[in-house]
Amino acid sequence: MSALPQQDTAPDCVVRIEHLDKWYGDFHALKDVSQTVAAGERIVICGPSGSGKSTLIRCINQLERHQRGTVEVLGEILDDNVKRLERIRRSVGMCFQHFNLFPHLTVLKNCTLPQTANLGVPQEEAIERALALLDKVQMREHANKYPGQLSGGQQQRIAIARALCMQPRIMLFDEPTSALDPEMISEVLDVMVDLARDGMTMLCVTHEMGFARKVADRVIFMDHGEIVEQAPPERFFHAPSSPRTQQFLNQILDHGVTRA
Repeated sequence: MSALPQQDTAPDCVVRIEHLDKWYGDFHALKDVSQTVAAGERIVICGPSGSGKSTLIRCINQLERHQRGTVEVLGEILDDNVKRLERIRRSVGMCFQHFNLFPHLTVLKNCTLPQTANLGVPQEEAIERALALLDKVQMREHANKYPGQLSGGQQQRIAIARALCMQPRIMLFDEPTSALDPEMISEVLDVMVDLARDGMTMLCVTHEMGFARKVADRVIFMDHGEIVEQAPPERFFHAPSSPRTQQFLNQILDHGVTRA
C-alpha cells in the first residue's frame, strides 16, 4: 500500500517523488512510491531491513537509479542529464553509515577540498567556512588531525560538517548512527537536532525513535518497498493505524531503541 502523493501545490515543495519503482534484478525494492517533502520539513523514515528506506533516499540524489516513475528535486526532474544531476547533488548533502572521509587528509582538508574542487570556492574562504562548521559540530580543535585519530562519533560529526560546507538545501542521513558504539550516538544526534532547529530540510533513515519523537515533523514507516504509514510523531507512536506499524514499534521499542 504505497502512499498517495500529498496534496501539495505550494512553491516550497523541494522533493517530489511520483510512482517510483526500483528493482535489483528480480527484487522489487520500491513499489509505486509517491511522496513530497516541503522546505524545512524533517522526516524520519523507519522500517525493517530490506524495506526500501535507504534505497528511497538514495534515489533522491541518484546514488541509486530508479527504473520507473519520476524524482523531482528543487524543481528539476532527475534523468540522464549529467550537468543537471551534478547541480542537484551540490544542493543535496548526504551522510552515510560509514563516514567516507579521506583517511590521508586532515579533518580541515576533508572539509575544504569539496568546496574548492566542486564549487570553485577560494581556499581562504573554504577554510573560513570549514572552521566555522567544525566549530558548530564541536570539532574545531581537531582540525589538523587525521580521521584515524578520532572516534567514530567524532568522524561522523566531521562528515556532517563536510556535507554542510557545500551549503546544501537538503540533508539526507542514511542510518548515521548504526555503525557507532552506543556512547557515541548521542553526540551525533545532538548535532542533527541542532540542524533541525536551524530549519534544515532533512530526511533521515534511522531506528532512533527518541530522535524521531523530538525532531520529526513526520515519521514514515516502510515495509516490502512500500510506504505503509506516515503521520506526525504523536499519532505515529501512540495511535498507528496499521497493525504492521504497531508490530514494528512493539519490536523496536522493546529493544530499547529510544535514544535522544
